[in-house]
Amino acid sequence: MLRLATASLVGTAIEFFDFFVYGTAAALVLGPLFFPTFSPLAGTLAAFGTFAIGFVARPLGSVLFGHVGDRYGRRPVLFASLLLTGCATVAVGCVPTYETLGIAAPLLLLTLRFLQGLGLGGEWGGAVLLTAEHAPANRRALWASFPQIGPAVGFLLANGVMLALTAGLSDADFRSWGWRVPFWAAGVLAAAGLLLRSSLAETPQFEELSASGRRASAPLAEIVRDHWRLVLLTAGALAVGYAVFYTVSTWALAYGTEQLGVSSTVMLTCVMAAVAIKGAATPFMALLADRWGRRPMCLAGCAASALWMFPMVALLHTAEPFLMFLGFLGSLLAFITMFAVIAAYLPELYEPRVRCTGAAVGYNLAGVLGGALTPIVATTLSDGGSGPPWGVAAYLTVVALISLGCFALLPETLPDRSEAAEAAEAAEAATA
Repeated sequence: MLRLATASLVGTAIEFFDFFVYGTAAALVLGPLFFPTFSPLAGTLAAFGTFAIGFVARPLGSVLFGHVGDRYGRRPVLFASLLLTGCATVAVGCVPTYETLGIAAPLLLLTLRFLQGLGLGGEWGGAVLLTAEHAPANRRALWASFPQIGPAVGFLLANGVMLALTAGLSDADFRSWGWRVPFWAAGVLAAAGLLLRSSLAETPQFEELSASGRRASAPLAEIVRDHWRLVLLTAGALAVGYAVFYTVSTWALAYGTEQLGVSSTVMLTCVMAAVAIKGAATPFMALLADRWGRRPMCLAGCAASALWMFPMVALLHTAEPFLMFLGFLGSLLAFITMFAVIAAYLPELYEPRVRCTGAAVGYNLAGVLGGALTPIVATTLSDGGSGPPWGVAAYLTVVALISLGCFALLPETLPDRSEAAEAAEAAEAATA
């Protein structure tokens, strides 16, 4: 389990490194380089628009790779999704700017961002099912939480490289070539991830489906016909997590640097410190879910998000590093109270024959609802005011309340004690 969980963690870390480095670049530099004829605000909005395309592509990726995962196995998904995302990310670092290519430059950027999202849409389902379907019932949330640590690691890697480059290069050098370095590094990371995943075994549940001939012939059709309500509820429930995370990790960077006058180095440091603690807290939240249940943890995280959004915006507006850090930390701890759990919760909600498609579509559709538009909406709501952007806080609070209602309608899936005991006995017998 440790080897499988580590491989899943490393893979998701690499995939999210690719995805996050684009978000940071969009907040810091892509606007003036690829949309120079726009005003500063319009350029930032246009850069966030290309950022949003990645989220739109993620549900399509979950459909494509979910079909592969439910028909041919979870393991092939891990290879194909990582290869696609890695190649697209390296290509982003090679795209000439608007000054060289004109309108073709942002169009290329848009296409590559779409391919990034397509790959990431498949990655999550494959990585989560690899651990969740191998894990013992009484520790499923713990082991399945390892892929959920990957986004924190990927974010820290992406922003750590960006922080080093912004601190070590002049502004002219960073805008000229420095911002491309993290995209090029993605190729090396992707190669390492593919090598690590080459020895992974297929999950027992998929092998059982294959042996019994019960694999779904058209997983998406079954999901739409039999599980559409569940998909919509899970998407609505998880939307707040995406909204909160990308408010902190993307919109706040742009707002702090452009409207508060805080240096990008300070903003990145504050966000990275909060993300690091969030990543470290992930397995502890998962252990609580194995003890107390999936749904109570998710409801608690939603409620905390709804209560914290106005304090977070107030702390951000102070432009004081420590206070901004506290605002970000409170938001991300509320976020991980939910997202440490869902790697076990979503697979348990769907039957094995359509699990890869159903769990991935619900998860990535939430990204469209909560993550794609949040930086754009927040940037629009925060423009022009001299005081704290309360409109952003109100928007996030409403999203949190909607997600709270969706979680309230979902069932609990915590395995009962008899199932957990049988799993523990089987593990002991196998060890003996």
